[in-house]
Amino acid sequence: MLVHFRPALVLLLALSLLTGLAYPLAVTGVAGLIWPAQAAGSLVRQGDRIVGSALIAQGEDRPAYLHPRPSAVDWNASASGASNLGPTSRDLAGQVADRRAAYQAQNGVAAPGDAVTASGSGLDPDISLANALAQAPRIARARGIAPEKVRTLIMDRVHRPWLGLYGVPYVTVLTTNLALDEAFPAQPSGTR
Repeated sequence: MLVHFRPALVLLLALSLLTGLAYPLAVTGVAGLIWPAQAAGSLVRQGDRIVGSALIAQGEDRPAYLHPRPSAVDWNASASGASNLGPTSRDLAGQVADRRAAYQAQNGVAAPGDAVTASGSGLDPDISLANALAQAPRIARARGIAPEKVRTLIMDRVHRPWLGLYGVPYVTVLTTNLALDEAFPAQPSGTR
């Protein structure tokens, strides 16, 4: 029996060190050399201050800013997840109806789908181009500028589908909001 136990124990120890220690350290080291910003969490900085991550949405409800998708976890990265409410759920239908009414009241137009449904993670940092452009008039009013200026800024930050084939045009909320602050500083009531 000991003749079988010893090789199994040595193999377990060797594979644990290889796959649990050596491989993760090697991959982390290579990623840090090749893609240092991504390996560090795609952090977005404003001067010396970290203001967020390009990969994780932040809640925002002030009129002078783009609003992200709804979040079932209140944009808490430690509790990433969905509501798990199914398409026949009355609770989900009520949430969507409430979000649709709030969006229409804030923006004066019908809400695109991504404005009323939470993402699977609850942390999606991007919104559809249609959603971003629908929010432009509200942002322009809050900042006291022409809506076309906000639309132009948004269009300059659109991420297009890869090779024009895969995906839909989208806008990253945090970086667009930072660009809005830089180009058209918010009024005192809408400052960060």
